[in-house]
Amino acid sequence: MAVVETETRGQIFIVRMNRPERLNALSGEMRQLLAEAWVEFRESRDLEVAIFTATGRGFCAGEDMKESLSDGAPGGRRAEIEDPFMTGALEKPVICAINGYAMGGGFMLVERTDLRVAVREAVFEVSEAKRWLLGGYNHGHIAALPYPIAMEMALGYRFTAERFHQIGFLNRLVEADELMPAAIEMAEHLLTLPPASRVNTVQMMRAMRPAVAPELDGLAKALHGHGAKSDLMESRAAFAEKRKPDFKGWDDPDDRFTPPTLDSLAG
Repeated sequence: MAVVETETRGQIFIVRMNRPERLNALSGEMRQLLAEAWVEFRESRDLEVAIFTATGRGFCAGEDMKESLSDGAPGGRRAEIEDPFMTGALEKPVICAINGYAMGGGFMLVERTDLRVAVREAVFEVSEAKRWLLGGYNHGHIAALPYPIAMEMALGYRFTAERFHQIGFLNRLVEADELMPAAIEMAEHLLTLPPASRVNTVQMMRAMRPAVAPELDGLAKALHGHGAKSDLMESRAAFAEKRKPDFKGWDDPDDRFTPPTLDSLAG
């Protein structure tokens, strides 16, 4: 069976990740098929609303660590075509139906959707702090969350669906057998709106989302490289081998005390 399945219900397009034995980890094949599905949705004159979901007990575990280790490079293989869902070029609304774990890159897929319904058992984690040299500094900011919660997200703590619902990251919490009916109900509501109103409102709401200032993105780029690069693969190897990682930290121990700053980059 395909690792990405699609289905149409009238004007509703359903995209379903289907690699349950790996908690729908993002292999190169899956990224390619997702990109193709989102291109199909964007280019269709008949499809207006998408539902993004998955099979099994995980929505998406993020990067396929085994594939990264096999390739000897962190981050995973990218699609060979532009994915309009990932680049922000997709003008149509996407509803996320979260059936389980949404970790790392899986969390980032959820984050890119416009409306979200999740099963009560779902668990979320921003994993950059565990896999890179800088934690997910931007996620809480984009979600307009208070500083301590944004810090908690950035440092790789896990969140239950209940807590995410309480802080406004999720629209609905449902039982497992209600997940797709709830998502379809949300999609059907969108289809009752005047088409121009739906399209224009989504565009306006997306334009109003908070964004990290360019100078801070520059600092983040510098901090992403501040540390021992060997720790990137060590974190993935330890995860795959189910052991405690042996991190080096910095190639030069003195680097710990001289991180890039806004002032140093401006100078």
